[in-house]
Amino acid sequence: MKTFSINTLGCKVNQYETQQIHELLEQLGLHKCEPPKNPDLVIINTCCVTHTASAKSRQYIRKAQKLSPDAAVVVCGCLPTVQTGELNNISKNVHLIGDRENLASTLKQIARGNAAASYFQSPQSSLNINTTIKAENGHKIKFKKELNNHLTLPPLTSFKGQTRAFLKVQDGCDGYCTYCIVPKTRPFVHNKPVKAVIREAKSLVKAGHREIVVTGVFLGAYGQESVRRKNWPNQQNDNLSILLDKMAKIPHLARIRLSSLEPGDVTPQLLDIFCKHTNIMPHLHLSLQSGSNAVLKKMCRQYNSDIFREKIELAKRYLDRPAITTDIIVGFPGETDTDFEQTIKLAKDVGFAKMHIFSFSPRKGTAAANMQGRVDIKIVKERSEILHRLNIELSQKFQQQFIGETAEILLENDNEQIYGRSERYFMVYLEKTRKKLKKNDLIRAKLVRYGENGICGDVL
Repeated sequence: MKTFSINTLGCKVNQYETQQIHELLEQLGLHKCEPPKNPDLVIINTCCVTHTASAKSRQYIRKAQKLSPDAAVVVCGCLPTVQTGELNNISKNVHLIGDRENLASTLKQIARGNAAASYFQSPQSSLNINTTIKAENGHKIKFKKELNNHLTLPPLTSFKGQTRAFLKVQDGCDGYCTYCIVPKTRPFVHNKPVKAVIREAKSLVKAGHREIVVTGVFLGAYGQESVRRKNWPNQQNDNLSILLDKMAKIPHLARIRLSSLEPGDVTPQLLDIFCKHTNIMPHLHLSLQSGSNAVLKKMCRQYNSDIFREKIELAKRYLDRPAITTDIIVGFPGETDTDFEQTIKLAKDVGFAKMHIFSFSPRKGTAAANMQGRVDIKIVKERSEILHRLNIELSQKFQQQFIGETAEILLENDNEQIYGRSERYFMVYLEKTRKKLKKNDLIRAKLVRYGENGICGDVL
């Protein structure tokens, strides 16, 4: 076996883990295969947070089997870890990783085998923990008995293909929001030690990455054994602030950004660290989901709309016009017109820089899937369209306040239309310049006007 390919769906945590798989396979002597060549091994890192994500994951599996019929196909990520029946009809040459602890060891065994003679049969259960691997010498290996479960995915030395590097520092969730399947796919809450985070961050900086996005399944619970605040000592957690303070001192690390937080994670201690270090970006992604207290209670969120507003006011007192981005679910069971109007009002009051809008769809395996009061699909569509229009309006309003000012831009390309992200995350498209600019350059630009795609800037 000499070549591999990887297909990734889902969140930043999945994307980080894909990079780990990439590095492990290269350490084992395999090389990434580019189309139109067919790889010996296909990795599909799945997502199942929605039915659409699951469907796309299954589509990737079928496509891999069709395009590379002789390849071994390894399906990892979240979908194989849950008993939803969505992988029951997967055919030959597919191996499902039901236990993440087995992934590295499994890949090692496959890499040592003969691709043409390696077959991984999928049973009817999506938890394929006893499947045998036919290795090159014909010896059969049972996972639980013979694989070295201590072999783990390696820390990253680079984040290939991206200017910004993601760095996972926390994993797992036991929060059980009623719409979310993640506590079943990643139930064990654990954290990367501070020293390990710093070592990995330094390696990423050495590889040339100017910005690191600190990520986790529930990032605000970093250092804790549970994501439920009631289980924390004094219901407070300063571990993330301590970690950021140390990371910000890494030489040549120009930017640190946080992936996603909950309102309760925004504390004076955290904001003090933002103010202390200019290389921590003034951008907070705070998941709202709904502006209605009744809906938030049904969702089992750990805050209400009043707490959300208080945290926004706190952030704005500490930071200069921070970019506040969010996620909103439309059409949660029982959501009334009044509930939706409360979401609209809160969004306008906050002035979100960007909203990610999701229409509710019942996810098998979650409490919300069985809730009464399903909102008519036509109403869900109408409400989504209203929020999408509001998102365009609020995004434009937020960005336009910076016209005439100077921003720092991390370039994401170097072709005809050069663009990059500002400190506050919005994209800036550069006007023509004689200066030779390269992808991953960090430049200063004056923001001059709002164009078709967004803010346009002149290189200084």
